Amino acid sequence: MLRLFRRSETRATIERLYGAIVAQARQPVFYTDFVVPDTTEGRLELMMLHTFLLCRRLGSGGEAERTVAQEVFDLFLSDLDRTLREMGIGDLSVPKKMKKIGRAFYDRTAAYDAALAEGGSAGETHLAQALARNLFERYEGGTPSGGSAAPAAGLAAYVLAAAAALENQPAETLLRGELAFPIPQAEET
Repeated sequence: MLRLFRRSETRATIERLYGAIVAQARQPVFYTDFVVPDTTEGRLELMMLHTFLLCRRLGSGGEAERTVAQEVFDLFLSDLDRTLREMGIGDLSVPKKMKKIGRAFYDRTAAYDAALAEGGSAGETHLAQALARNLFERYEGGTPSGGSAAPAAGLAAYVLAAAAALENQPAETLLRGELAFPIPQAEET
């Protein structure tokens, strides 16, 4: 009986963490001030970015944190699978799309992780380049129309702030399902 209680308690924690990721990715400022395309793809990119940030933080902790990171990631994939099916994608096509999304997630997170690990202005530049490539690829040259790289640079500054904020959140807080991302604010131009 105790095991069942712990399992449901853990599930509630995972759902709270994932809910915080979804809420953060839906912040209107990303689509207005940061000019992330307000499309299915743009929203998916922000979901992947915020899932990566939490999983990166939890993955650097102990066994309990790594387990929670994996469960959050599993819920992310399960939610994507369900969403694809709700969008009317056929049962035979969903696994192919999920494989493509999984590959995209790992490619993006490898680039983001390398840039964060590099640190300094070079790391921030590489992070902005990766974000421009992934979030604005539909625009010529990886920047929104008008050729400005400011949204990607501003988003890189946000990602650095979010990574730092997550590092400063105690593991115990995260393991209770309490997650606080910073408020995204684009730089004034």
